[in-house]
Amino acid sequence: MSARMLIIVDVQNDFCEGGALGVDGGAGVAARIAEQVRRAGDQYDRILASRDWHRGDTDNGGHFATPPTEPDFVGTWPVHCVADTPGAAFHPEMEDLAAELSERLEVVHKGRGAPGYSALEGTVIATGESVQELIAGGGWERIEVVGLAYDFCVRATALGAAEVVGPANASACVDTDAQVRVLRTLTAAVHPDAVGRLERELVAGGVSVVDG
Repeated sequence: MSARMLIIVDVQNDFCEGGALGVDGGAGVAARIAEQVRRAGDQYDRILASRDWHRGDTDNGGHFATPPTEPDFVGTWPVHCVADTPGAAFHPEMEDLAAELSERLEVVHKGRGAPGYSALEGTVIATGESVQELIAGGGWERIEVVGLAYDFCVRATALGAAEVVGPANASACVDTDAQVRVLRTLTAAVHPDAVGRLERELVAGGVSVVDG
């Protein structure tokens, strides 16, 4: 098998403008991802779309700041993406895309009672597959990662995928031919001033960073 996977990370209302953890440019990312998938989605054998799906009755492993403690926006956060709430729903652009693709877009839930930054920690809802095990199964020519936020869940997903596919991936990371790639124009960061450092970390971890 030589296949391609697209992982769309956490394009949810709470991570777009007006949400509990809105990222500047999040709505634009949602629109560009939808456009890209409509134009070039046929190149992917699997299209996964992750959602943070946190519990509302716990701090999810210290992920939610507990009053009176304020969130530090590094390791602790305001309440966000609680399962079955509007904030946890896909952004409307993604909702429309999901309706168009139907079963072709495979929803992944992660972070149920835990921080759950990486999509690899999640499960494909329709099949029960672990995303990590799916990637570890091998045969992936290319895994591309997009979504929100670049410096947190996209970062964790890309680095996790590169680690799973193994050391052979790292030899190609200095150019655009690594197995795992982030499409930077289809992401937005919480801390955009630190993106240069982030991208150096990704490359060192075996991930190519290219424009979408």
